Amino acid sequence: MSNKAEYSTGKNIALKPNRKKFFTQQDLAGYAFSAPLVIGVLVFAIYPMVGALILSFKKSASSFGGEWTGLANYKYVLTDTMFWKSLYNTAYMGVLSVILGVSLSFILATLIHNVPWLKWRNFFKGVYFLPNVVSLVATSILFQFLFNPGSEGILNYVLGWVGIEPVGWFTNPSVSRFSIVLMTLWGMLGYNTIIFIAALSSVPRDLYEAAEVDGANWMKKWLYITVPYLKPILLFMVIISTIGAMKRFTDVWLIGGTAGNPAGSLMTVVLYIYRNAFLSNQMGVATAASYILFIVILVLTVIMLASNRKNNFD
Repeated sequence: MSNKAEYSTGKNIALKPNRKKFFTQQDLAGYAFSAPLVIGVLVFAIYPMVGALILSFKKSASSFGGEWTGLANYKYVLTDTMFWKSLYNTAYMGVLSVILGVSLSFILATLIHNVPWLKWRNFFKGVYFLPNVVSLVATSILFQFLFNPGSEGILNYVLGWVGIEPVGWFTNPSVSRFSIVLMTLWGMLGYNTIIFIAALSSVPRDLYEAAEVDGANWMKKWLYITVPYLKPILLFMVIISTIGAMKRFTDVWLIGGTAGNPAGSLMTVVLYIYRNAFLSNQMGVATAASYILFIVILVLTVIMLASNRKNNFD
C-alpha cells in the first residue's frame, strides 16, 4: 500500500530519519591515506616546535630537562652583541641577495622568454638551471677556488691582467659578505628564472597587441603590462627569497667556519644558533634565538603582504 493510502486510513507511520554513519568506508580510506602525512607533521614539525618553545624558557645543556628560567634566555640573546652582529650580517647579505637575485632573474626570464627559437630557449633554461643541480657544498668549494685571495685564484688572476691588486674575497671583512652574495646568485638565478619564465607564459597576448596598437614600445609594454601582471609572482619570489636569506647557514659555515671569519663578518643568526646549541651547550639560548629569528621572519612577511594589499587597494 502506498504512503498516500496509509495516510488516508488514519495509520500513523513513523518516518525513520536517514542517519549517515559517522565513519563510512570511504571516510576510513581517506583517513588511512592521510594518516602518514598528519603523523609526520605532528611528529616532525609540531612536536619539535612546541618542545623548542618550552626549552627556550629553560637553562639546559641538552634537549631534555633543565631548570626553568623564564625569559632569561631571551634577555641574554637580546643583550648579546654577537647576536645583533649576526642579525646585521644576515640582513646585509639578505637584502643584497633578494634585490639582485629577484631583479636579475626576472630580467633574464624576460630575455629568454622573448627568444624566438624554442631550441635556444630550452638551451638557456638548462644553462641557468644547471647550478641548482650542484650541491651547496660543491658550490662553496668551487667558489673557494675561484675567489682564492692570492694571485692563484682565477678571479684575482683575471683582475691581474688589468693591473688590479688581488682582492681578499673571503679574507677581507669588508668584501666577504658581498662575495657570499655573488656565490648565492650563481645558484639563485636558475630557480627564480624558471619560475618567472613559466609566469611570463600566462600573460595574455591581447594586452601586448592592444599596447602595440596604441604605439607602445617594448619597454613600455614590459613596465606597464608585464611587471604589473606578474606582481603576485614577484611578491611570492621576494617572500621566499627573504625567508631563505634569513636562514643562511651552509655556505657561511663552509667558508668562514663556526667563528664566521673573517672577523665575524660571516656570522649569521643560524650560525649563532648552531654555536650556542652544539659548541657552547646552551640549548635554551639557542632555542630562544631561533624563536626570535622566527618572529623576525614573520614580521617581515606580514609587512610585505600588508604593503602589497595597500598598493592593490590604492
